Amino acid sequence: MRMSYKKKVFYIGLFIIILIIFMHPDMQGVRSYEFIAKEKIISSLHEELATNFTSSAISNCEYYANVYDETVLSPTLVDGDLVESHKIKEGGEYAPVECKPKYSTAIIVPYRDRAEQLRGFLVYMHTFLHYQRIHYRIYVVEQIDTKPFNRAKLLNIGAKAAIKAGFPCLILHDVDLLPLRPANLYMCTKQPRHMSSSINKFRFVLPYVNLFGGVVAILSKQFQTINGMSNEYFGWGGEDDDLFMRLEDHDLKLCRFDPEISKYHMSIHSSQQKGEEIKKLLSSAKERMSTDGLNSLKYAEVATVMHPLFTHIMVDLEQK
Repeated sequence: MRMSYKKKVFYIGLFIIILIIFMHPDMQGVRSYEFIAKEKIISSLHEELATNFTSSAISNCEYYANVYDETVLSPTLVDGDLVESHKIKEGGEYAPVECKPKYSTAIIVPYRDRAEQLRGFLVYMHTFLHYQRIHYRIYVVEQIDTKPFNRAKLLNIGAKAAIKAGFPCLILHDVDLLPLRPANLYMCTKQPRHMSSSINKFRFVLPYVNLFGGVVAILSKQFQTINGMSNEYFGWGGEDDDLFMRLEDHDLKLCRFDPEISKYHMSIHSSQQKGEEIKKLLSSAKERMSTDGLNSLKYAEVATVMHPLFTHIMVDLEQK
């Protein structure tokens, strides 16, 4: 039975639409990208400890086994409790006692109104980081005012506190992302690193090659060089793209690990679309870099509390 002309046109049109969808990079994502090979990961790391950190251990910690660790953790760890043997210090600080770590990392989490998610995140992350044998502290920066959420400004505030405490490496970390592979080292590379390039929400495909958000690692001195992040992005979206522009403007090329190592679980939450105001801000991002960031950071610090699992910085962005 011969197909009619109209049906032929319909099916050809349908085929073209499907082809466009699958070929368009924004729809398909990046299924393969340049990454640091396993055998080169250790040499790519920036080895430095916090200025105020000391260890009484005799031997140095070694990290080659971490790189080749095939362990995959379960997101259900968020429902459990920490074991007492983890020996986390007040303020969410930890360092191994059996060996001297080579790396100090501050993990900075912007936060508001997700108490149960934060509890699970802290349990999971301290369990995860126990595998890494590094010196670290978790900072949670909470916005307590009624203005729209400003993720980037909270990250700037946390970075400022961590740098003051002498941490050479910053990991900017969303509370809804959990690393699944202990081989994903929570240490800074010599180049800024996009750590969460393989997320379950996106079927473990990188949405676009210039993405630098979710979880990123950057040296404190590099974060200061680019003047941190913009303080102007209230509401959802845009600040990550602004951050990438700052790296690009300062000739800082981002790097990544193997997609298999970089897998993250994202908890379910509602998403929003970028508004017109965000697009306007992005169009002027390069003009604002030198005056909008760490050097223009204004806020009121309400309190800093040293909890057993984290350093809690509460801020009001309405007061200056």
